[in-house]
Amino acid sequence: MRQSTNHILMVRPEVFYANPQTMDTNAYQIDGKAETNDVILCNAMNEFHAYRDMLVAKGVIITTVNGHPDCPDMVFPNWASTYDDGRLILYPMLNQNRQAERTPEIVSFLKRYYPKVEDWSGYEEQGIALESTASIVSDHVNKRAYSGLSKRTSPDLVEKWADLMGYDVLAFETASHAGIPVYHTDFLMYIGSEVAAICADCITDDAVRGQVLSRLRETHEVIELSMEQLQANCGNGLEVVGENGERMLTFSKAALEALDDNQLSIVRKYYNTIITPDLSTLEQYGGGSARCMLM
Repeated sequence: MRQSTNHILMVRPEVFYANPQTMDTNAYQIDGKAETNDVILCNAMNEFHAYRDMLVAKGVIITTVNGHPDCPDMVFPNWASTYDDGRLILYPMLNQNRQAERTPEIVSFLKRYYPKVEDWSGYEEQGIALESTASIVSDHVNKRAYSGLSKRTSPDLVEKWADLMGYDVLAFETASHAGIPVYHTDFLMYIGSEVAAICADCITDDAVRGQVLSRLRETHEVIELSMEQLQANCGNGLEVVGENGERMLTFSKAALEALDDNQLSIVRKYYNTIITPDLSTLEQYGGGSARCMLM
């Protein structure tokens, strides 16, 4: 299996503001109320379109769908994952207005191209969640994956996913700068074809931290991120494929500016093209960044 794709789904936000339902689990989401909701949405839309255009200009295929007026986090689509063999997994989300992001129109659209459906959304009735590739970050080539546990990532569903996919998943507990779990695994780490980045400092168990780093180093050069760099969205990156099959890395402008020279030199060793949009509004009010926007 390939590590990365050239085809991404993005959701144009119909509404955007700091989601009150997700505030208690997302330590990176800040509702400063410095601007009106109309201004926040306008800025978010501008950031969304600029980012989408940057990806398209580099040869990434983008399918754009429209958000829903009741879903302020819909610009960060992590309720489904799709696979080359036609599989579509629909995931249970923790919060009610995130559950509503699985609109019948978008689900029906995806089913046209991915008819082998695994629908796990019923677990929401039990109050447990597994939020797609945000909850589990995968090394597809080596069939390994990593999962930071939280209210949004059930250990039982991580195990169920591992059994379904045939991946060896290493799960671990984390603590953010605020002392609560890092809400999503894809916020603290990413894995490309040859390089990976991770804020291992947020893994609470010393032995497990060493195990995670050791396993990543067996197959990848590893960039270790600090807790401060985690807050700057440095772990929220994704390898994408552009024109002529070029592998590229994307993360936000804030993440780029937070990397030190040595870390940046490692990134540039593997990627001639780095796509770094300004996502300051989406990052502040949504607590998510570049990778969160890409399904």
